[in-house]
Amino acid sequence: MKWPAATNVTATGGLVTICGSTRFRDDIARVNRELTLAGYVVLAPGVFVHDGDPVSADDQARLDRLHLTKIDLAAWIYVVNPGNYVGESTRREIEYATSTGKPVWYLTGGPRPAVGAPQRDSSHSPQTVKETRA
Repeated sequence: MKWPAATNVTATGGLVTICGSTRFRDDIARVNRELTLAGYVVLAPGVFVHDGDPVSADDQARLDRLHLTKIDLAAWIYVVNPGNYVGESTRREIEYATSTGKPVWYLTGGPRPAVGAPQRDSSHSPQTVKETRA
C-alpha cells in the first residue's frame, strides 16, 4: 500500500507515546484520536494482546522492547489508566520514561511520577483528553 505524503501537515503539539494496558483498546484508540486531532504525533500500542490479539512469547518480548523505543522517541508519555489501573508492564514503562527524564501525564489521577521526576509543563497539556467511562 502506498501511503499519502503529509507534506502540508505540521505537528503542533510534539511527539507523545501512549502507555497503558492493552485491555483498554477502546480507551487507547480514543485518546490517540483526541491527541492526534489536537496536533500531537502519537505513538501507541499496535497489538492488543490483553484484548485478544494472539502473539507468541518471542513476539511479546519484541513488542515490549519496541514500546520502550517509542518512549525514547517521544518528548513525553500519556498513560491511559481508566480507574487508576496501572499493570506491571505499564508501571515498567512509566519507570523507564521517568528514568530517561520524560514527563508523564495520566488519563485519571492515578499514580504520580517518582519523586524527582520532571514536572509536567503547560506546553504538554492535552486539555481535550478526559476520562469517559460508560
